[in-house]
Amino acid sequence: MSKPGRLHERAALVTGASRGLGKAIAVAIAAEGAAVAVVARSESQWHERLPGTIHETVHEIEAKGGRAVAVAADLSELEQVESAFEAAKQALGPIDLLVNNAALTVPGRPPRNGEPRSKSGPRPNTTKPTAPFGSVLTFPLSGLQRHLAVGLFASYRLMQLALPDMIECSQGAIVNISSAAGLMPGPGPYESTGNPGPIAYGGNKAALHHLTQCIAVEMQPHGIPVNALLPSAAIITPGNQYAMPNNTDWASPEDFAEATIRVLLADASETTGQILWDQDVLHPELGVRGWLGP
Repeated sequence: MSKPGRLHERAALVTGASRGLGKAIAVAIAAEGAAVAVVARSESQWHERLPGTIHETVHEIEAKGGRAVAVAADLSELEQVESAFEAAKQALGPIDLLVNNAALTVPGRPPRNGEPRSKSGPRPNTTKPTAPFGSVLTFPLSGLQRHLAVGLFASYRLMQLALPDMIECSQGAIVNISSAAGLMPGPGPYESTGNPGPIAYGGNKAALHHLTQCIAVEMQPHGIPVNALLPSAAIITPGNQYAMPNNTDWASPEDFAEATIRVLLADASETTGQILWDQDVLHPELGVRGWLGP
């Protein structure tokens, strides 16, 4: 008889789980015994360079003997955030593991119901600035708002919805997936100036760090750890390959998923409100190393 997994009889919700990091995390959590709500927009593949759907993730989990449910939702829409949570809870019971992974990272979106499917790839952003990408002079406010809606506001609302059950059950954990972009460009003055980098994406992650710590300090007395986890190096995912096609040195999504599980299992009296790097979680014997590149 096989040994129960580390997350046996837990119920998890993972956003952005149709591909990439989210999929790897959902599959790994299910392999450890949790039932998983796989939440994302993609119900069908909408571009060859961005493969993966929520149904494919669920199929992979079920093929390995796990339990999962696909929940389609555009997390930029509050009503869909709330309905996705209710669908997950109805299917799996109280959600005691929450991984907020969804973020706006590549151009375009899957077509909505009734929209024609484009043959030319992701839908172009008609408000994309003509100046260097990321310039505060030209990057549209709507772009910032959409990044925050998907990455920050949806995460906030999902935590609000999940925490009451976690408190009542005296069991729960939250991991917010972040990025080194949330720490860039850092304090000045600067040797290299000009393009400040991913203002909207990085700003969203920086705000997520603050939100993580605010919720962590409130939840610590309840024994619920709330942490943020960052990749120590660029991870090979369809989104990253789309955005960085010339990169050849990639880290493993499976390693990151294992780090996520370890953070979900953290003791709130020891590890909460932390901004953690995955390789530091996996190899504490090496000390805190942070970003390793490339």
